[in-house]
Amino acid sequence: MTEPALPTGVEYRDIAGERRLATRGESVYGEPTDGEWRAWNPDRSKLGAMLESGMDTGLEGGETVLYLGAASGTTVSHVADFAGPTYAVEFAPRPTRDLLSVVDSRPRLFPLLKDARKPETYAHVVEADVDVIVQDVATRGQARVALENRRFLAAGGRLLLAIKARSEDVTRDPDAVFEDVLAELELEGEREEGYEVLETARLDEYHVDHLGVVARPR
Repeated sequence: MTEPALPTGVEYRDIAGERRLATRGESVYGEPTDGEWRAWNPDRSKLGAMLESGMDTGLEGGETVLYLGAASGTTVSHVADFAGPTYAVEFAPRPTRDLLSVVDSRPRLFPLLKDARKPETYAHVVEADVDVIVQDVATRGQARVALENRRFLAAGGRLLLAIKARSEDVTRDPDAVFEDVLAELELEGEREEGYEVLETARLDEYHVDHLGVVARPR
């Protein structure tokens, strides 16, 4: 199997006897390390799963990133290892406290205790025309979150979204949920406000009932 193209600063390394996706940085969640390299566990990271699945994320390294749903920093710490300025939005105070410890060794990582559904509350902090929005939020209305935060994304930027079917509706078939979220994301008939979906892939090998999405603003 051909390994997917990876951004600068992300490599496959032999760590703890396995070929693993890895970034350079201090350990955050007990992941195995080899010198300055630390394994990026796709079972604990939706973006890691998207890379492992070979999705064309468009990431090259050095991008300005708005990360929605940073939690305690598992994935966003890897992003900050290879990206440029990284704004990490998290709503819950407890994981945000954990996130603060991740920041100590990552000067390009900026944690924000904010609600991703209310981008106006952090619009004065996040710079305009970010290159990438990474979204991993466990809430109903995931397409609406992406649409509300589209204001920050550069014209040629990318949305890297992990849709959680069970967060939208635990009673419905995940495929039906994904179809509805994608339709809302694309906002057919409203070309100036929606997204164009470039690629989708189920992430069930790592995260059951999740869909990885790569999109760009219309």
